[in-house]
This record gives sequence, structure tokens and C-alpha cells, in this order.
Amino acid sequence: MLPRLGLAEWVVLAVAGERPVHGFAVAALTAADGELGRVWQIPRPVVYRAIGRLVDAGLITAEAVETKGGPPRTLYAATPVGRGHVDAWLGIPVPHVRDLRSEFLLKLAVLHRHGRDATALVEAQRRELAPIVAALRAEQDRAAAAGDGDEFDRMLAAWRRTSAEAALAFLDEL
Repeated sequence: MLPRLGLAEWVVLAVAGERPVHGFAVAALTAADGELGRVWQIPRPVVYRAIGRLVDAGLITAEAVETKGGPPRTLYAATPVGRGHVDAWLGIPVPHVRDLRSEFLLKLAVLHRHGRDATALVEAQRRELAPIVAALRAEQDRAAAAGDGDEFDRMLAAWRRTSAEAALAFLDEL
């Protein structure tokens, strides 16, 4: 079973699983102009809190202290258990359409950084999303046929269905 980690912890753990890294480097990756920050930004204090939680959980360890070119910086690396959790996490689709914009895209970015194929994750995500789209369509059709809901209810239902259909079309494009 995977540990309950926030998205910041998962990202820090995934990056620490690539090679020993210090918090400042992770913060640079997740800054607005960073490789992962293009998808989701993590403020530097949140990165360091995530490191502390991951150390406490035994998922990363302090490997060494880097002293060149500035203040000493502790390098952290994922433990074998931590790397195993990241591998499992990268294969699990997100449960909600709203999580595709953050968690799913981050998983794609991490898989890309690792040089791994994302096909299995995309297919799993499509299988997760298809019944949601079908249920939203059916719900909207039932409400329209029954004349249920006020104008805003209909707008909200249309937004949810259209967003889910667009997410499914995105997955099909991948």
C-alpha cells in the first residue's frame, strides 16, 4: 500500500529517486520557470517541509553534504522503498478530472524525465475516466429529460461533462 503523501512529497520523492539532490535544486525544478514548475509549482518552503516529512517517513535519506560554490547543502536520495513507492505511484491514474491538470501531468513529466514510456499510465487513466464521462452524459440527459434543476445546475452539469470529455479527448490524443 502506498503511503499517504501530498503532491509536493511525491514530486520531491520522485526527483530524489533520480540521483542525490538538495532542496534548492528541487525548488528550482518546481519554480515557475523550472522543468516541473511548468506543470505545478512548489514554493521553496514547501519543498523543505516535504523533505523533512520524507526523511521522517524513511523514504529519503541524507546522503552527503555538498560544499562547493555556496553554503553547504545536504543531498538527499530516495531509499529503495521510496523508489518502489514512486514506481507504483507513477502507474496509478488519478481519480478526478480536476487532478489531471496537476497530478497526472506531473506523472507524465516525471516519466519523461526518467525516460520511461507513459502508455500504460495513459491507458489506465483513460479506463478510469471513461465511466465518469459516461455517467456525466447520462446524468445530464436524465436531468434534461425530466426538466430538473435550475439554469445554473444545467450550466454546471454542462461544464463538468464538457471538461471530462475534453480530458478524455486529450488522453485519446496522447
